[in-house]
Amino acid sequence: MIRPPLTAVNLPAGRLVALSEPVRQSAAPRRSKQPSSPPHAMSAQLIDGKSVAAEVRDRIRLRVADRLAAGKRPPGLAVILVGDDPASSIYVRNKRVACEEAGFVSRSYDLPGDTRPQALFKLIDELNEDDAMDGILVQLPLPEGIDQSKVIERIDPAKDVDGFHPFNVGRLAQRIPLLRPCTPLGIMTLLQHYGIDVKGQHAVVVGASNIVGRPMSLELLLEGATTTVCHRFTRTLPQEVERADILVEAVGKPGLIPGEWIKPGATVLDVGINRLPNGKLAGDVDFEGAREKAAWITPVPGGVGPMTVAMLLQNTLDAARLRDHA
Repeated sequence: MIRPPLTAVNLPAGRLVALSEPVRQSAAPRRSKQPSSPPHAMSAQLIDGKSVAAEVRDRIRLRVADRLAAGKRPPGLAVILVGDDPASSIYVRNKRVACEEAGFVSRSYDLPGDTRPQALFKLIDELNEDDAMDGILVQLPLPEGIDQSKVIERIDPAKDVDGFHPFNVGRLAQRIPLLRPCTPLGIMTLLQHYGIDVKGQHAVVVGASNIVGRPMSLELLLEGATTTVCHRFTRTLPQEVERADILVEAVGKPGLIPGEWIKPGATVLDVGINRLPNGKLAGDVDFEGAREKAAWITPVPGGVGPMTVAMLLQNTLDAARLRDHA
């Protein structure tokens, strides 16, 4: 029998208690605060997401070792891939390897592209009840015929390590976050690590997806930024970008933001990752042009991307800690 989607209303009472407890995010090592803007003649300093992600993953490995030494079980993550999309297959493989390196129990479920929604729901229901699994990740996008929203809502919010369930997004909007969308959380961790002030800054998010843009705006609001979200109907994109002290670009269109739009001394976080005809990867921002005006900028690759997987591991560890007290 297929259960109805788990919501805040019909979660077990014990689970609600666990979700109401605060989760301490492991603080990233912070560098001494840098000037908001380097001398004009200098190019931007790089925000090295690869090295920060490595530090986070090392710290998670230590936390897992501490759990095992205390007689607790290792965190468990179930990764579900539907279909054979090449990019999705690569992302899933990287996540599985990261789990194993962190000392997690990792389970893989590779389903054919013609899987019926009911079969996927049944698997999610079983994993919701599996005490060895703290997190459930369904790789997006899904094949046609499967409603992405219904799949996300089917996952127990306490195991929603992607942070996409309406319950978790709602908690973020209410300023009581628990499991948070991985890419926005990774960006906030980078800003914290490099001592880049957010409070009182004008932050502009380009892109309004449920995965990055919308939760990113909530994260920035949470830290005291004045936030503008631009989307496909925005008529004044150049003017909005030019006003940004902090720019988060997440559309997936190479070269969308030319360097001349960047405000001098701005912080630029490029989420876009696009493969060019020559085979190279590039972000949404003109990197060479932007780095001549910005104070800080993320490279592509090696900027935001590695942080997404690191935050997935962090969310899974946090979910395990929450369930310890359920």
